[in-house]
Amino acid sequence: MNTVLRDRWLQLWSGLGYEGDALALYEDLERRYSEPHRAYHTLAHLEHCFRELNEAFRDDDGISLGSNARVTVELALWYHDVFYDTRANDNEERSALFAEQVLTEARCFYANPGLVASYIRVTAHTKEPLFFDEKLVLDVDLAILGQPEEAFDEYERQIRLEYEWVPADAFRSGRAAVLQRFLDRTTIYNLQYFQRKYEARARENLKRSLSALT
Repeated sequence: MNTVLRDRWLQLWSGLGYEGDALALYEDLERRYSEPHRAYHTLAHLEHCFRELNEAFRDDDGISLGSNARVTVELALWYHDVFYDTRANDNEERSALFAEQVLTEARCFYANPGLVASYIRVTAHTKEPLFFDEKLVLDVDLAILGQPEEAFDEYERQIRLEYEWVPADAFRSGRAAVLQRFLDRTTIYNLQYFQRKYEARARENLKRSLSALT
């Protein structure tokens, strides 16, 4: 069991006054993020998301949010990849609905279950995020793009493992299209904090990976 994540979850849950077995809920999350077909979208990805979130809240020029907003963002991150199947195209929707169900059944509306679900849906990258908190969830999820070369290259290797069932030529063309869409944006990141921190390096990483694919 990942004790760092477990303790974070139990602390979060106890502070919300939710009903239900907090440890059982965490064990379910850990089981899902530990599925054998995952290589990147794992517990390690969750840990990285929470490190990024913690740093954003601590930095003097970072992010400032009220307690309710922080909880909503964190819950969205916990559940944003709870369903992950590279052969499916509805992972974010299924994850959003699952999170909404779990939080509604817990009968505590300190964090609005519908809002948590909406923040998860934005990680599908099918629409522009409208609200600050949505943008924060998305930027945290994409922080991997701006990591040093070694970490980014390992991320790319892990993504390939998750799509190992896709033939090499088809994967290269599909992955190149995904990376190009990020590069075509005016900015990859939505919030100035992440733009300052990661934008330049993310573009370098994406261009380098795209060149290798094509």
